[in-house]
Amino acid sequence: MKMRKILTLLLSAAVSVAACSDNDSVPGVITLPEPPIDGQTVFRYDTYGDEVFWTDVLRFNEVVATLSPETALAVGLKVDAEAVPADVLANADLTDPATTIALLGLDAVVGIKADVAADGTVSRFGITCALCHSDVDDSVAPGIGVRMDGWPAKDLDPGLIISLSPFFDDKPTMRAQLQSWGPGMYDPYWNLDGISDPVVIAPAYGLKDVPLETYTGEGPVSYWNAYVAITQMGGQGTFIEPALNIEIHADPDLVTPKLPALLAYQESLDSPVPPLESYDMEAAERGQVLFDTKAGCSGCHSGDRFTDAGVTLHEAHEIGADPLYATRTITKKYRTTPLRALWQHPPYYHNGEFETLRDVVEHYDLVRNLGLADDEKSDLEEYLKSL
Repeated sequence: MKMRKILTLLLSAAVSVAACSDNDSVPGVITLPEPPIDGQTVFRYDTYGDEVFWTDVLRFNEVVATLSPETALAVGLKVDAEAVPADVLANADLTDPATTIALLGLDAVVGIKADVAADGTVSRFGITCALCHSDVDDSVAPGIGVRMDGWPAKDLDPGLIISLSPFFDDKPTMRAQLQSWGPGMYDPYWNLDGISDPVVIAPAYGLKDVPLETYTGEGPVSYWNAYVAITQMGGQGTFIEPALNIEIHADPDLVTPKLPALLAYQESLDSPVPPLESYDMEAAERGQVLFDTKAGCSGCHSGDRFTDAGVTLHEAHEIGADPLYATRTITKKYRTTPLRALWQHPPYYHNGEFETLRDVVEHYDLVRNLGLADDEKSDLEEYLKSL
């Protein structure tokens, strides 16, 4: 409860600071219509005003001043090679924090926005959706390449990054919890209940026609976008959820008007198709038959998106899942996860307890008492790889 109070106060303070800094409209000045909101721009570059939290509270403008690109890459941050002139990138000193500042000034660090002065001082620092839900293709070097929007940031260690804030200097327990999460993991309820039980960062592609977002089916995609933007990123918006005792107001609301455009862009991001050489096609065909018959997978993983989330949610014991995470959420249950592009984002299950798809198959064979032979398990695994 103490942690919840601390971080709730922080977010409330951040909203208050933003409200006090708003400029009133000037009489006699004609206000031009706002241009249409571009969803890709929102996803990649919009902080929703969360600089108030990341700068004024967490002081990340100070943190990045001492962070070399080498260290930034090691904690999973990515560099958009297309934002950096090729000659600059080729000669960049990845051990020098000044290079980090230069990359920030070019908008080249994926998911981070910063105001960089001519003298290299970072005055404001914020994050965007792309931080956790984008990757790069490593075409220049590991962690440096062309953006891949919607791909989960499997290398990103959000807890470790957040723990670098001076805010935690006198809070060793909180810092230790953050540092325990590991790459590709994040806990979206930790700042509410103080329990550290992170989940795998999910893709933001393949969301079209998926009725409920999140591992526990909290609500549609835009509901979760608002929840994360305001309660996790520290964006300046309004979000009310009585079931979680959340009531945050901001004026102006920098989040809600952008949600439709953000959703449209997310729904345009198709799941990546697995390379043909990544699975055995004949085995996958046999596995599909098993999926629909003996294994019974299609009973829950139904339809084109392979989920019954619009129809039902499941108790933890039904799927042999750890119940703790679900108990912290509104639904107290788990959603059937869509299966497309499974090949791309191990580990599996909400908490990443299964390293491979074979591990998942073995788990369900045991929980459901399916009696699958080893060759049937292999065929089913190949089918899952092919989706």
